[in-house]
Amino acid sequence: MTSRLRRLLVVPAAVALALAVGSCGGGGGIGATEADYSITLDESTAPAGEVTFDVTNEAEQPHEFVVFKTDLAEDALPVDADGNVDEAGDGVELVDELEDIAPGDNPSLTVTLDAANYVIICNLPGHYKQGMHTPFVVS
Repeated sequence: MTSRLRRLLVVPAAVALALAVGSCGGGGGIGATEADYSITLDESTAPAGEVTFDVTNEAEQPHEFVVFKTDLAEDALPVDADGNVDEAGDGVELVDELEDIAPGDNPSLTVTLDAANYVIICNLPGHYKQGMHTPFVVS
C-alpha cells in the first residue's frame, strides 16, 4: 500500500474516531438548576463512571450542591436538631460538594459514581428542610 493511499484511509478513520469519542460524554454535563428552594436536574439517571454536573444558581442567595450516596429517600436523610443534614450521619456517604455557589454562578462538579442511589441537596441552614433535595440514580 502506498503512503498516499494509507493517508487517504487513515485520516478519515481518525476523524471518525475523534467524532465518536467526542460525542460520548465529552460535550457537557448534566444540567442542574438551583432555585429557592429546589434543585432540578436535566437527567435523573446516568451510567456508572465519571459524571459532571453543570450547576446554575438561579436564586438570589448562595446555595450548595452536595452529593450523597444513600439508599434513604431524598426527604429522609439524617438531620440535626435544626433540620440540617448530618453529613456524617447513618445511611449517608458524602461523595463531594460545591460550597457557596453565588447567585448567577454556574460551576461544574465532576465525580466518579458507582452504580447506586444518590441524593443531591443544598445543606445551608434550613434549605434541605424547605425542599432543596433531589434523587439521582447511577446504573
